[in-house]
Amino acid sequence: MGDILWIIVVLLVLGWLFGFFLFPAIGGIIHILLVIAVIMIIYKLLTGRKV
Repeated sequence: MGDILWIIVVLLVLGWLFGFFLFPAIGGIIHILLVIAVIMIIYKLLTGRKV
């Protein structure tokens, strides 16, 4: 399950970079999703839970 989370994060980062340069409106939406994903990863690291 952890591998899926990292794949999602990588896809969001790539999508954010792609959207940032080509489609600014979509880049903003992906940025919000990326921030949520980073918060989830930090929460997982701090709590030590297996998701």
